Amino acid sequence: MEQARSTSSPPLVSRTTGIDAPPFAAAFDAFPAPRTTWSAPDDARVLGSGAAAALTATGPNRFAEIRSAAADLFDSGDVHAGTEAARPRVFGGFAFHDGACDGEPWGPFPEARFVLPRVQLTVADNGTWLTVNAVGPDVSADAVERRLAAEVDRLSGVDDEAARPPRPGIAESRRTTSREAWRGSVEAAVDRIRDGGLRKVVLAQALEADLARDFPPAATLERLVEKYPDCHRYYFEPDGGESAFFGATPERLVSLRGRTVETDALAGTTGRGETPAEDEWLAQELLDDDKNVHEHDLVADTVRAQLEPFAASVSAGTRRVRRLATVQHLHTPITAELRADRHVLDLVEALHPTPAVGGLPPDRALETIHETEPFDRGWYAAPVGWIDAAGNGAFAVAIRSAVATRRRATLFAGVGIVADSDPDREWDEVQLKYRPILDELEANGE
Repeated sequence: MEQARSTSSPPLVSRTTGIDAPPFAAAFDAFPAPRTTWSAPDDARVLGSGAAAALTATGPNRFAEIRSAAADLFDSGDVHAGTEAARPRVFGGFAFHDGACDGEPWGPFPEARFVLPRVQLTVADNGTWLTVNAVGPDVSADAVERRLAAEVDRLSGVDDEAARPPRPGIAESRRTTSREAWRGSVEAAVDRIRDGGLRKVVLAQALEADLARDFPPAATLERLVEKYPDCHRYYFEPDGGESAFFGATPERLVSLRGRTVETDALAGTTGRGETPAEDEWLAQELLDDDKNVHEHDLVADTVRAQLEPFAASVSAGTRRVRRLATVQHLHTPITAELRADRHVLDLVEALHPTPAVGGLPPDRALETIHETEPFDRGWYAAPVGWIDAAGNGAFAVAIRSAVATRRRATLFAGVGIVADSDPDREWDEVQLKYRPILDELEANGE
């Protein structure tokens, strides 16, 4: 088993200064790989470049090993941040399960990888901040401050007049699962559920798309931010920067600040209407649909139960409809107050995979996924997010996602299967869930 490791050793030196906000795309293009972005409705927007430290792990203990490696990294530091949002954080993600990165397109991705960016641009409510981090026994504050001054100069010269490149277009696409194979898989899963050994399983598909032009990462990310402002947007390049995992997910896994936990139950899906009246009709139909409500309640009940061992109190809001650009979901917000201080990765490990992306019971669902899906999930539907020195953090479930290289993208989408699932209806829902990423790849105009 590979142990979590840092490519450098503590101590950590970090310096930050306020700057005028540069254009995001220009800053992205000016920064060398590996690049990282993270943005969420209640969080700062971060663009990171390089790796002052990289933490990786493999196997069933990857959550604990990353936690330990992050604690070692943050154990001693000389940090002048200026604002909380710019304090050092590591950004990254995990594989859905052990061995999930064995096949393509996941070759460059470890089963867990987090980076402390060497250079970080943070756009927060109280301004824009540029940070330089360095790690190692020979690092000096003077050297970091000189590097920070050089990075300020470099960003001040980026071009803000460049036109946004068009969507690349899709030359050809291939499904990993045929409609006939899908029908058989769903029917087999329904049989298992009716036999009583399985309550729910989430089955996914992958779609490979050959691009007509080079993938434009900065432009794609900007479009996702504009179209999905209420989602978590993420982008992770492994070493080398020749591929990237990115997406815009509506599903928060967990956020921890002090002892306050926030999470969501998000399951049950329908489309958007072409008129406000049709939109409302579809939303009400979703709220009244027994299959979707049952699927949603399985998720909400399980999330509450998974939090209870840690919590002094757990409370859930009212089930509601959450509208996104292409779909509507049933959504229940859930909050908790912890009995004692915990690290965010304790909660990540306890909650992953939620029944919204795995199933119930988890072991039987994972067994069914292994037997059914003809591709490796990699980081799809797994936790992605950040951790700080206090053990706080925020993680999302990496759905509505894809892996992109220069001329190819592999998209992932899944649906929850329960006792009354219909294969054709579930097939249509998968196609609907491809749309957030597919819309940004197809050459359908601006």
